[in-house]
Amino acid sequence: MNRLTPNQDKRPLSAGQIATRSGVAVSTVHFYETKGLIRGWRTPGNQRRYGRDVLRRVAVIKVAQRLGLPLATIRKAMDSLPGGRTPTAADWKQLSKEWRADLQRRIRTLQKLSRELDGCIGCGCLSLKVCRLRNALDHLSEEGSGPRLLEPMPARNLMSEDS
Repeated sequence: MNRLTPNQDKRPLSAGQIATRSGVAVSTVHFYETKGLIRGWRTPGNQRRYGRDVLRRVAVIKVAQRLGLPLATIRKAMDSLPGGRTPTAADWKQLSKEWRADLQRRIRTLQKLSRELDGCIGCGCLSLKVCRLRNALDHLSEEGSGPRLLEPMPARNLMSEDS
């Protein structure tokens, strides 16, 4: 790849250039923008343009998604940065610390699920007499169907559906 001249490093990038450099589809670039994860603008010719800082934001988004974080969580983290700036090394250290705690919690939940996989997971479909996660007298039925005892059900959020 050719090196940038001092003047080129300030020029905005098209959605296609962001996609190529980031390894995502152009539609993903547009999707991230509609979700408020990145920001762009329109040229007088009605073309989308993005600052080069969007490349780092997309990289952070992709790492967070690989960790299994929902887009709502990623957006909240990005919105927490002063002035909506691109994460610095110090910002990344703080974000990764917070995300690591969530990741460790999810790992513990998955390990618990793995240990309990052959038994009841709180849905009431298996023997309630031997289930260690027993839902006695179906007292959890008011919370809805499905497993309830391994992990509390998060509040529904439309953004998390898209991750």
